Amino acid sequence: MTHQLVLTTCPDQESADRLAVHLVEERLAACINAIPGIRSVYRWKGEVMKDSELLLVIKSRADHFDALREAIIKHHPYELPEVIAVSVSDGHLPYLAWIDSQLDNTP
Repeated sequence: MTHQLVLTTCPDQESADRLAVHLVEERLAACINAIPGIRSVYRWKGEVMKDSELLLVIKSRADHFDALREAIIKHHPYELPEVIAVSVSDGHLPYLAWIDSQLDNTP
């Protein structure tokens, strides 16, 4: 199975917590780190924007990605949320097995 880190940013702690809890409760993610202090600079609707955000690092698997992406889009406060998946080529096998156990168990 291909494990993934999925990245998305959130505008504040409240929305990051709400999204993270939902994804873990739905077993789309095994664990999510919310990293504060991200400074994003980007162009949006013709203007250069500078915003403080939190980065969510979501531990999951490729076979959950479609549902995970849809859940992020549905529950995210942004009009166009970032959803980027990075494949994990290697890792601590017991930790990867733990990710699997969290995604495969039914609530």
